[in-house]
Amino acid sequence: PGVENAIIAIAIALWPSYARLARAETLNVKNNDYIQAMRVLGAGKMRIMAGHIMPLTLSSIIVRMSLDMGTIILTAAGLGFLGLGAQPPMPEWGLMVSDGRQFLVDQWWVSTLPGVAILVVVMGFNLLGDGIRDVLDPRQRQA
Repeated sequence: PGVENAIIAIAIALWPSYARLARAETLNVKNNDYIQAMRVLGAGKMRIMAGHIMPLTLSSIIVRMSLDMGTIILTAAGLGFLGLGAQPPMPEWGLMVSDGRQFLVDQWWVSTLPGVAILVVVMGFNLLGDGIRDVLDPRQRQA
């Protein structure tokens, strides 16, 4: 139990999806005609990677991260609720919801308000991810 262990567990669980996305985007971009033209013109591998491939793949990863923040927050809150995340006296939403269960009948807001905070933040990150996707997705710009 602890915040560090929760962060490590979440990172280990989520990194394969980012690696898979980065690989797929890289394979998609590196076969484009303008990348082949850069190779013909004599550009080095590092220049092509840093100047052309990475900026195009980074936008997809940023969008995925912003959309996954909701899942990360819910996972951390769930671990805190179960007692596997942050330990008292460290404030954590899942722990606050768990501690408020005993007051649910008389003082419902003790448990409900941290749940509402989780809802608002998760929805905010999802809307942020949608906005970032709309700005960074080249297919959206053409329409």
